Amino acid sequence: MRTKTAGFVVIFAFLLLILSFFKLILIEGKKYKELSAKNSIRLLSQPGGRGRILDRTGNVIVDNTMSYDVMVLPQDKSRLDKTLGAIAQILNVDSRELRLKFKSGFLSQNMPVAVSRNIDIKKAILLEELKFDFPGILIQPHPLRHYPYGRLASHVIGYLGEIDRWRLTKLEDYGYKTKDIMGYGGVEEKYDYYLRQEDGGLSVEVDSRGNLKRVLGLRPAQSGKDIQLTLDLRIQKIVENALAGWKGAIVLMDPRSGEIIAMASLPNFNPSVFVLRYNSLVRGLFNNPGGPLLNRAIGGSYPAGSLFKVIVASAALETGKIGVNTTFYCPGNMRLGNAVFACWGMHDSQNLIGAMAYSCNVFFYRTGLLTGPQGLHEYAARFGLSKPASVDLPYEVGGLVPHPLWKKIHRFRNWFDGDTLNLSIGQGDVLVTPLQMARVMAVFANRGKLVTPYIVKSIDNKDISGYHARIADLALKRSTIEYIRQGLRAVVNDEAGTGNVLSQLTVPVAGKTGTAQAAKGQPHAWFAGFFPYKDPKFAICVLLEHGGPGKEACIVAKEIIENMVREGLL
Repeated sequence: MRTKTAGFVVIFAFLLLILSFFKLILIEGKKYKELSAKNSIRLLSQPGGRGRILDRTGNVIVDNTMSYDVMVLPQDKSRLDKTLGAIAQILNVDSRELRLKFKSGFLSQNMPVAVSRNIDIKKAILLEELKFDFPGILIQPHPLRHYPYGRLASHVIGYLGEIDRWRLTKLEDYGYKTKDIMGYGGVEEKYDYYLRQEDGGLSVEVDSRGNLKRVLGLRPAQSGKDIQLTLDLRIQKIVENALAGWKGAIVLMDPRSGEIIAMASLPNFNPSVFVLRYNSLVRGLFNNPGGPLLNRAIGGSYPAGSLFKVIVASAALETGKIGVNTTFYCPGNMRLGNAVFACWGMHDSQNLIGAMAYSCNVFFYRTGLLTGPQGLHEYAARFGLSKPASVDLPYEVGGLVPHPLWKKIHRFRNWFDGDTLNLSIGQGDVLVTPLQMARVMAVFANRGKLVTPYIVKSIDNKDISGYHARIADLALKRSTIEYIRQGLRAVVNDEAGTGNVLSQLTVPVAGKTGTAQAAKGQPHAWFAGFFPYKDPKFAICVLLEHGGPGKEACIVAKEIIENMVREGLL
């Protein structure tokens, strides 16, 4: 009986084995064959290089240099430990550190894992020599962003970083993936779609030990498109050197076209710290209260101070509230009810040209009252204030020019004549950017046209300046333009003009100074103007945060123009 029972058990077990065997071959054979094929195929990524960024003359501002990443193919534990140990010895690091990097970077059995990035070529060669004994090692050349001029034009350029979750949700449909590197700020972000490369790769077959048997397929990497800017690096260097030691911004643009020739903002930063992933330095930039990542030329908004007086003058002349012969007496202040609104000096009786030259507050108080707050706001809007200038860079702010309805909605208060007096000298709630004020001065330089500023000249050698060059005729009276131009010239040319320090230049300059009161500390120093006076080729705006009187900004502008003349750029 026991013998029969044992026989049935053996037969039953044998039948189970036969059934399992048939199941593996007939039913699940295809599945395991596919898994086997996948285990023998490796996908080796080959990254392309981002497009270069050049200045208007073809000088390379941002390029790529070759770096090397150490990749390891997934293997059994004993071979993996030996491989990582050999790599650690060459790189002079702890093998446990490489093990942690392998573990955190592991995605699948078919994908190589980066255990060290950006090694130098000497170490790359030494590791290549180990591949005979350790076939799981792969050295992958990797284009790395290179900034030959360091911090120069850093806010215009921007920096690189790994794509964040918010951007990924917006850009996934355009081919962006997790862990992609993309641009942040400046041209790198605004034109990332054109600059970004298309990665390629190799599909290879390996044996059970990870040795390469044959290449199955190749998709070449494609580099990104080159972008040429309107910047002139020679002038950009001059501008940044002149701004050194200050916190502020400078914009230099062509008033005829809107091309930005130079744009500087200090403090600035070195974009390479993001490429090389110096995390402590990156954290320092983000946590720095001085805001080194802020492009003050387009992202910083400040009280306009006396620069706003050109708007007041234009509005009053255009609406006939004052004429070329209108004069007002300045005793050093103006009374309004029980309040006293000061002027910085006593200017006696003067017309608009004198009021511009000496920056007389009383003249503009009275002119502003005659024109009215709504009229001042409307003309400010015509000159492009209170909204972004639409430059092709990210994070531009629009500033603010208040008016009665705005105050009612946002301050829950009525508008008073005192508000109009503050508005007339660019104080109160008025906020502008340096780019906006350079654009305003360009109107008087080109005699009546509002240009749209832009910074990218061509993409992949295709000129796109026509796309940006939107120029609006403000339809100002010729007499208005010429009379204000004379006033701006008197600021510099008159012996008592607030910008007289610029009269020493060999190039005739016109412009307006500003000393804008700040909430704390010293006032902001402004100068905005254009040169040469008769046939202007440049509009300029200098802002020095807490720089004191407007004369300080004039001194910076003077240094820029002197050096441009010295280097034959004028």
